[in-house]
Amino acid sequence: MSTAAIEHRPAPAGASASSRSYRTLWRWHFYAGLFVMPFLVVLAITGTLYCFQPQIEPLLYPHRLVVEPRNVARLDEDVLLANARRALPAGSVATTARISSRADRSAEFIFRLPNGDRQSVYVNPYDGSVLGTLSVERRFMQVDRMIHRKLLLGKPGELLMELVACWTLVMIGTGVALWWPHAGTTLRAALMPRLSLRGRPLWKSVHAALGIWLAVGALAFVVTGLPWTGSWGKQFKALATSAKLGSPPGSWGGLPLQSRPPGGQPARRTDTRAADVDEHAMHASPTSGMDAMPGMTMDDLPLPQVPWAAGATHVPESHDAAAAALPLDRIVAQMRGLGLADGYDVALPAAANGVYTVSYFPADPKLERTIYVDQYSGKVLKDIRYGDYGAVGKAVSYGTSLHMGRYFGVANQIVCSAISLGLAALAATGFVMWWKRRPAGKLGAPARDRTTVPMRGWKLGLVVLGIVFPLMGVTLIAVWLADRVWLGRGSQWMLP
Repeated sequence: MSTAAIEHRPAPAGASASSRSYRTLWRWHFYAGLFVMPFLVVLAITGTLYCFQPQIEPLLYPHRLVVEPRNVARLDEDVLLANARRALPAGSVATTARISSRADRSAEFIFRLPNGDRQSVYVNPYDGSVLGTLSVERRFMQVDRMIHRKLLLGKPGELLMELVACWTLVMIGTGVALWWPHAGTTLRAALMPRLSLRGRPLWKSVHAALGIWLAVGALAFVVTGLPWTGSWGKQFKALATSAKLGSPPGSWGGLPLQSRPPGGQPARRTDTRAADVDEHAMHASPTSGMDAMPGMTMDDLPLPQVPWAAGATHVPESHDAAAAALPLDRIVAQMRGLGLADGYDVALPAAANGVYTVSYFPADPKLERTIYVDQYSGKVLKDIRYGDYGAVGKAVSYGTSLHMGRYFGVANQIVCSAISLGLAALAATGFVMWWKRRPAGKLGAPARDRTTVPMRGWKLGLVVLGIVFPLMGVTLIAVWLADRVWLGRGSQWMLP
């Protein structure tokens, strides 16, 4: 009998329960990998690029972002803002100022154009000359981020990537179970690929060893990424807040915040009821911003300049009064007095009852801060700090910083990139293994055993996943039905 015939032969009826369990795990690992692996390549490439955003963007746009340091005082922020405004069409509205004290960086202001597009304007902080503009939506890193988060497909793409994350959990769990050393195999041997092998056995050995080394990192990526998803993440945030583990007390509404313009009456109590998040704005680039208008939520501010814990917090409103707003330079000076000097965003009030919203989110989550300032008096209406977060909010903030490669600086970027590119290699080796054993004209899934295998722990795990992640639960049922009705008929089992 030929080797191919032996490889495709169904398992004997008297196969042990362990063999049948292995085959069941392998089948689900195959389905999870078949779905997840193509997207892992996309996530790996886009994630690695975005991880090195601080280094890449100055190389992409050196004439806009980088300036020659001078031994002269910087111009006031209001002068720079006025120059930036003159460079755009009439009717353009300034929405965000990016405050940086670096001597070699330009001043950046984000505007909403009359046609609704958002444009960044870069100004030399020493002589006030306009260096150029960039579209917020078409900026390279923004496009890269949107591919990473939703494949440029909007809400459907976001839900799809959420499913990818959930099915990655199945792939990791079944992969570890399949790898687990059997009798006669040492842990050391299981952790190292057998490079002396040839053909498909070599690919399998490399795939297994690489997968187990990357399992913890892949799990960390999934766990830290899920809280930002538009479906499950939004519900998880609401649950954490209701349990007082997420956003600070009162950040979702109920605080009687007031502002008093010069000579005016106290403002009515601010309506801070939670509202639906603007999905597009929630995933804006780190250098973009939305108008600080009534009804705006913290999720409308730039990411990562948004604390997950305060994501749905309503921005307080200043009283609608005919009084002159404080200039931006006064707000910058005030922030300096409060300990903020560099690397923060100021969402500008675009209406008479708006506020200045300062968001500071450095690499160290413990320093995160969001400050609302009355545009007339300069009174701090609310100052949210890391210490105000609940336990879940704090954990998510740390997870986000690590996920984006920010917390440990370059070392964090290297680790994240190694994990990401390793996952891409895992996808490649998995594809080669499948291609080498795939029968012509068939899917090549491991055959389903006709004998019932108890595997209560595995089944319970799938049920729990389906309950915790309802969107995944629906697809689990769909895959199970397809496996029973359609995929099981033409599949052939191949020994590993």
